[in-house]
Formats: sequence, structure tokens, C-alpha cells
Amino acid sequence: MKRYLLSILLSALIINAYAQNTVSDSGTFLLHKFEQHIGKETYYITNNKDSKTYTVDFKFVDRGSPVPLKAELRVNPVLDPLMLNIKGKVARGATINDSIKINGSQAHIRVDDSIYDKKIEPLTFPIAGYAPTVVQQVLIQYWKKHHEPASINTLPVGSVQIKRDGADTLTYNNKPLILERYTIGGLIWGNEFVWTDKQNQVICIITNDAEFDKFEAVREPYEALLSTLIGKTATYSMRLFTKSASIKSAGEKLIAIKGGTVIDVVNEKTIPDAVVLIENGIIKKIGKNGDVNIPAGAKIIDAKGKVLLPGLWDMHAHFGQAEWGPAYLAAGVTTVRDCGNEFNFINSIKDAIDQGKGLGPEILKAGIIDGKGQYALGIIQADTKVEAIKAVDRYKENGFVQIKIYSSVKPAIVKAICDEAHRLGLTVTGHIPNGMTLQQGVDSGMNQVNHVQYVYSIMKRNKDRSIDFNDPVSIAAINFIKEHNVVIDPTVGVFEMSFRSIKDDITIMEPAFYTLPLPLQALLKNTGQDTAGAKKFKPLYQSLLVIVKKLHDAGVTIVAGTDQGFPGFSVARELELYVQAGLTPADAIQTATITPAKVMSLDKSTGSIDEGKQADIIIVDGDPLKNIRDIRNVTVVIKGGHIYDPGTLHRLVGFSK
Repeated sequence: MKRYLLSILLSALIINAYAQNTVSDSGTFLLHKFEQHIGKETYYITNNKDSKTYTVDFKFVDRGSPVPLKAELRVNPVLDPLMLNIKGKVARGATINDSIKINGSQAHIRVDDSIYDKKIEPLTFPIAGYAPTVVQQVLIQYWKKHHEPASINTLPVGSVQIKRDGADTLTYNNKPLILERYTIGGLIWGNEFVWTDKQNQVICIITNDAEFDKFEAVREPYEALLSTLIGKTATYSMRLFTKSASIKSAGEKLIAIKGGTVIDVVNEKTIPDAVVLIENGIIKKIGKNGDVNIPAGAKIIDAKGKVLLPGLWDMHAHFGQAEWGPAYLAAGVTTVRDCGNEFNFINSIKDAIDQGKGLGPEILKAGIIDGKGQYALGIIQADTKVEAIKAVDRYKENGFVQIKIYSSVKPAIVKAICDEAHRLGLTVTGHIPNGMTLQQGVDSGMNQVNHVQYVYSIMKRNKDRSIDFNDPVSIAAINFIKEHNVVIDPTVGVFEMSFRSIKDDITIMEPAFYTLPLPLQALLKNTGQDTAGAKKFKPLYQSLLVIVKKLHDAGVTIVAGTDQGFPGFSVARELELYVQAGLTPADAIQTATITPAKVMSLDKSTGSIDEGKQADIIIVDGDPLKNIRDIRNVTVVIKGGHIYDPGTLHRLVGFSK
């Protein structure tokens, strides 16, 4: 069988090459998501007298969904680009169909149905984001051939910045292996990390896919090095943000915020014209302006006419790259629960932030466990009780505060995971696994549930996908959740994005959309449905909002979570949607402040502006108690005694302001 498959491959190579061409090289990259091997990219190179062609077959399967991509890159003997054709998928729901032909200073470009010609400058290269890997390899070689310029224009749009970032000495086959390390900015949001050998061949790229998820491509013989490189990436990427001394204050011993209105999220009242005195990152005194003695030498922040809120929480984060840290802080988010990540990456990210070697919010780690199978996510999987106990114990030993169950966990194993987690003092959140209902998951020991869809799925549905809230089944579902003290993070913003019409103005959802980095704009703007699809799903989406209100009115604990979306800004959008659903602004703000602090048993130290608590405080222009959208107007962020300017943080990670 192997010989038969090999003969087919060789025949294909011969048929696809011109008669005068010769296959000069080939290679394979193994593709990984959440460190799990999910596919591969194979390429071969054909030469003729005046060009070299790279033919690429890129494919992975993400949780049962194939993501195939084919590409062809042609360059001249000195690597000047001549043509790039690329067609297929870059994520489960994102397609690409680009064709670029270059003739001198002119490029003929087709992007989907749009066809146009463009005059191009010297140092221009065609590329299409993070994939295929070998195109990035040629890009780096092109950069070196042209004496490592600070920037290279890219087609169809944009530019990239490649920088040498050092070298790493690893152990490979019991011998030292020295790899050159580079960063590439402009292909995705933020920086990719790339390692090459002495022959300028890419050995590994650590990047993010079109769903914001961690994604890696490693040359086949070197797969064993991947885990080590993932851990290094977190440290290196955080270090990029701490090189600039202007990002945060040195760490003020004494800070006095003067003249603002403090919102007391615990007692739902306000303290106008207040003074908040902070010492060594702890709130020491709160009182009326004039009643609080401000010590000499204190750093005074004038907040007159503004509102003080506790730092916001995102209870459904996936901290997939270091850039999330500054983006979260800039939006006023000072604490996040990471609901599943690569083990070494999130550990290194959190360590860097905790040790002052990186920028970002406080991270509470929820360790993800999935079952084996074609829909599995990640490499920490459990199909037996022994495997479940081992996985939970590993997370506990490494500082994780919660366990997250994912969709492929077998129903019989859910209880084993929950029992071990509870024995160790951990709570359990997550998806309701395939083949289970929310009630069964809770009866097996789950304390919390991610995504409102799992509430929707146990209610009585009408033919148009809306919910009949008067049906006894729907009423019983809400009552069950309340009676069992289940915590829900609805993530309704995810569903708004998924079900929106791509014809609609995206700034209705995100008013700061056009300040986002261009790679993010391109990714998010085309996420959603066509007009017919949006109309079909509208009753379903409207029912999700009603569920949030029904849960709240029943006394169910709701915590704000985003599951990514617009980096940082999605927390504000989630709160806006809760208000649309019928919650008051004060109720919505609680879901992102004191309520998650209580849920995570941290309300004695954080979650509100109270004496003795951590000084995680944001200063907002406007009054979010009257207009929830004002919560976006963050002017100052204080975390751990450090004062941050949101605009500076945003510009650090590629936002325009």
C-alpha cells in the first residue's frame, strides 16, 4: 500500500510540473492547534531556467471540520515574486480566494470577486496571513536578499516587519541545535515567532489562526521541540512590551485619585467628589474630597467629572497571544479567567505578568480537559478515570484554579473529573459534552457552564428556532439552574457576531472598529451570515438575549465572558447586550466586577472599590450607570500600583489609538 501511494504521489509531481522543470526540493510541516497535531502542509519546488515555483497542499481538521488550502507561489531566481495563487480555507468559517500576478511595477489582483490592478513599490511581496508556512519561509529569504529592510509591502494590502530576535540553542538528537529566531509583524494581529536553521529553512512558526487560537507549524523531523518553543514564545513576546519605559509608571507607592464619582458595585450606590487613596497597590482610604488627608508626595490623579469603577473581568478569555495583555488593560479589563489554553504557554504568560516581566491583567487559569476523538481539542485528554484524575492533579499542581470540561469528554468521565476537582478544592466549568444535557452535566458535578447555548438547548423550541418561554420545559430549565446554583457565562457577543449580517455596519457592535489593527479588521468584518442567514437565525439570537434576562430575574448568577471577539472591547459589548436584554446598567456592571470575584472566591481582595482591596481601578469619562456604552471611555487604568494610559497600550499592540 505504501509503495502504491508513493507511486501516485510521484506521478502527480510529474504531471503537474512542466516537461522542462525539475523537482528540486520538498518538505512537510506538521500543523498544530492548542499543541495538538491536526494536519500537515506539504510543498515541493520545481525549477526552470527563469523561475522557481512552490506548490503547496495545506490541510488540517479542527474539531471535525476540514480546513483545506492550496497555493502556488512563483519567484524568479533571486526570489522576486511573480505570482501567488491561494484558495481554500484559513479557519472553519473563513475562506480565501486570492490571485496576484506581478509584472514589473504592476500587480493584477483578484480577491474573491474583486479584480483590480495596482501600482506597486519596490520591496513588495504577495502573502495571505499565517498560511501557508513555506510562503513565509520565502518571505524571510526575500527579506535577507534585500538586506533586511525595516518593512516590506505586502499584497493584496498591508506590510510586514521582520526583525532578528536572537537565537536559541536546543537539544536535538542529543546534540546542540542552534536556531535563529525572528519576529514577523503584520501578517496576523501582533507578532509571529519564527525559527530557522543555517540554510534559512523554517523549522517552526508559532502564530495564531483566523479564530485567534494558538497555531503552530513545525518541520516534520523537529516536532519534539514544539513544546519547548511554545513556552519560550510566551516569555519572548511579553518581553517585547516591557522594553518601553513609557508604558506604565514605575509603580507609585502613594496614589490619590481626586474628584471623581466612585461607583460602589456592592451596595449599588455612588460617592460623588471622592478621594481614593492607594498605598502600595492597596486601597487605603475612600472618602469625600476634603475629608481624606492626602500625604505629601502622593501621585495625584484628577478625576473631576469622571467615574471610578473597579477593573472589569472577562470570565471567558482565551489568552492566545501576548498582545491580549495590553489590549485587555487598555479596555479597562484587569482580571480574566482563561478558559483553556496550551499548558506551557499560559503558564509562561501568567508568570511573566506576575513577575513584572510582561503586561496584562491578572490571569485565573482554568485547565481544559477533553476526551479523545475526531472532535477533540488540545492534548490534555481523558477517556478513563485514571486519565481524568491525572489531568486534574497536573492542573492543580501548576496553579490552575478551575477545571474546564470540553465537548468530547465521555459522559461517564465527567463525574470522575468533577469528583477529583472537588476533592482538591477546584470548581468545574465548561461545555456540556456531546451526548449530555445541562442537567446531566450539573448532576455529574459541574458547578458552572460556559455559553448560553447550553441553556437554550434544554428549553422548548418553536419552529423558527425561538424559545417558548411559557412552556413547562423552559420554565423547569430555568428553575433547575437556579436550584442548583449553576453559574452561567452567556457569551452572547459571540452569537451576535456569528449570526449578524455581514452587510450590517459593524461599528454598531464595535464603535472603535476602525482603530483595530488591519489584520483584525479583515478577520472580523467578514464574520457572520449573508442576509438570508442572518434573518433565519434572528429568532434564535433574540431568544438568547431573553434567556439572559430570564436567568437574571430568577436569581441565577451570571458572569460576563466574551470568548474573545474584539480584543478587550468585547467585555463592554457583552455588558451592552445584557442591558439590551433588560438588565439595568448597574446589574450588567456587577456581572463584570463583584459577581465574578465572588464566584472565584476572591471578593475579599478584589472586585470592588473598597478599603483594603487591591487597587484595580478604571477611570471612565461619562456615566455608565445612565448609558452603559460610556464604560468604553476608559481614560486611566490602575493595576498593582501602576498607572496605564489606554492609548499608549493600544498603540503598543497595533491599534491606531
